[in-house]
Amino acid sequence: MNKDKILKETRSLFIIILVALLLKVTLIEAYIVPTGSMEKTIMIGDFLIGNRFVYGMRTPDWIGIPYTDIGFDIPYFRFPKFREPKQGDIIIFKYPRDPHLKYVKRCIAEPGDTLEIRNRKVFINGNEFALPEHGRFMLPMAAKLQKDQNIFMGKGNKDNFAKTIIPHKGDRIPIGPETALFVMQLMLMDGHELTLKNDDGVFHFTMTDPADLYRRKGSYVVFDEYYPNGNLLNPWSTNMPRGELFFDGQEIMNLKEYEVEQNYYWAMGDNRDNSQDSRFWGFVPENYM
Repeated sequence: MNKDKILKETRSLFIIILVALLLKVTLIEAYIVPTGSMEKTIMIGDFLIGNRFVYGMRTPDWIGIPYTDIGFDIPYFRFPKFREPKQGDIIIFKYPRDPHLKYVKRCIAEPGDTLEIRNRKVFINGNEFALPEHGRFMLPMAAKLQKDQNIFMGKGNKDNFAKTIIPHKGDRIPIGPETALFVMQLMLMDGHELTLKNDDGVFHFTMTDPADLYRRKGSYVVFDEYYPNGNLLNPWSTNMPRGELFFDGQEIMNLKEYEVEQNYYWAMGDNRDNSQDSRFWGFVPENYM
């Protein structure tokens, strides 16, 4: 094989790889489904092609070593969308507690909707959202979900869930004891800094751990003393001294309200008894879709 032919084939291979990467970043992305949370609509091992531009194509927001968490965030840009996500769409999104993972679920509720689950039936704005045609209930519940069954914000359990309003961009939520956990989660997902200051130093809280919502950054030591009755970190707890929790440098208890900065959605698997979804970890922010 002569030198010119080698260079030509190398150039062709480089162009193919470049085009493939460009398509992956801008238009479509391929996924292999690893779990049965969407059975029998989508089965384990199914090959999916995700449409990246229908909700607004976005440039990469992270650079690092593939298949690891080693890297750093970078500013991103989002192109105009063709349409908003809507109820019933099958969506692919970054897992809110670990953005390096991708989840596929069904969009159940949109921003501003009121969601409630009664006796395993899902109601949106008072109307039942029927189990999809190929969806199913499947017992017993998977062992992993039994172990990690921390229902979102103490709203109930996977079969009965109290009324919850899905946050809409521009909503103003009063900050107080009843809304503390709810607002703090939105603050983190909207990209704000939440810090705890005590005698041990300053700790930055994050949502990226799948086991607990609030942990020390870079450590697996949970602040158990700040979890009264098994709840998540609450600045109004008697265990939390006044002025110790800060939102972007401000004492959080001095704030009267929080304005939601993006739309949020509620996602569930069609295989409802074997799906770790919004019932467990909360809302899906629009910028994760």
